[in-house]
Amino acid sequence: MTLNVLWILVGIALVLWGADRLTDGAVAVAEQMRVPQIVIGLTVVAMGTSMPEFCVSLVSALKGTPDLAVGNIVGSDIFNTLLIVGVSALTAPMAILKNTVRKDIPFSLVASAVLLIMCLDREIGRGDAAVLFVLFLSFMYMTLKEAGTEEAGGDSDRKKPQAAWLSAVWIVVGLACLIGGSNLFVEGATGVAASLGVSEAVIGLTIVAGGTSLPELATSVVSARKGNSGIAVGNVLGSNVFNILAILGVTGMITPMKLRGITMTDLSMLVVSVILLWLFSFTRYRIERWEGAVLTAVFVGYMCYLV
Repeated sequence: MTLNVLWILVGIALVLWGADRLTDGAVAVAEQMRVPQIVIGLTVVAMGTSMPEFCVSLVSALKGTPDLAVGNIVGSDIFNTLLIVGVSALTAPMAILKNTVRKDIPFSLVASAVLLIMCLDREIGRGDAAVLFVLFLSFMYMTLKEAGTEEAGGDSDRKKPQAAWLSAVWIVVGLACLIGGSNLFVEGATGVAASLGVSEAVIGLTIVAGGTSLPELATSVVSARKGNSGIAVGNVLGSNVFNILAILGVTGMITPMKLRGITMTDLSMLVVSVILLWLFSFTRYRIERWEGAVLTAVFVGYMCYLV
């Protein structure tokens, strides 16, 4: 048990550090290629912050633990929507961008509802996964098209670009840490589940989901305190869409997943969490402290139900 917990902690550290290094390297390469910063943010950085979920879910599915893979995604999205937004709003009331209410939240709701419907037969096949990935491509097209109408800005303030060889080294090192850390993380989580007699689905929905969502939690709380809450919420929702459509899409096309422990209650909670956030966002495009408290309380209640 102690060794499994150690593998989980080492795995989390490697995955988070690796994702950071990979993102730094990829951003540096994109800057050297003169890619506008807004496009870098919407693609490279957004995908980089979701790399922990991607690697852990893919490795879990390949190792024959699909409940851990899907539980990681469902749990991460619930964690993002309820706890991260909730705690951030408790820290400081959060302003919500109109674009977030108009596009990001509805698209996140659609992605969650589509996943729930696909899981009714307890399986995510290659056909299901392909549909998810096509929806992801549609979301990226809409996002990049919208970004293209805006001024990129900020290019004059760009710092001195990183050396090409160093960027390549960080990308390779980041990928290696992501793969190695994910393997350790999944092995440790599976071992803990076996030792405690807890299902892999519950471990995925709690420990694994929380571990891979730690960067988003820290970033969003700091953003809320600095008054950049609108961007923080948009990033959280973008991460949710990427998790469901891209990660489960790619993972499912590589290896179809049969679900055992993920229940309709878990998937329904995912949909309910987005609906709650959407309802609260309509109140003057703000999430007040009491609304943050409600989101946090719902999350705590759900965790108590799982445990």
